[in-house]
Amino acid sequence: MQTYLWIAAGSAAGGVSRFWLSGVVARLIGETFPWGTLVVNVTGSFVIGFIAALTAPDGRFFVGSTTRLALMAGFCGGYTTFSSFSIQ
Repeated sequence: MQTYLWIAAGSAAGGVSRFWLSGVVARLIGETFPWGTLVVNVTGSFVIGFIAALTAPDGRFFVGSTTRLALMAGFCGGYTTFSSFSIQ
């Protein structure tokens, strides 16, 4: 049960980060195209790949499965919600 709570906390943090960064990008570039969503999804894809590579069993850092799930499924999952791109 504790794992699910960590994933939920990561997802909440990822969602807030997504909202903040997409708003910043929209204010800087404009809202004629959903640039904020595009920037968030592209950076999130790189972040999840980076975390996956660094925390893999043969990677540079050893982290527990709960931490890995909280970062990858929780934070990155909440941060990179690809479905919102099609809505915008």
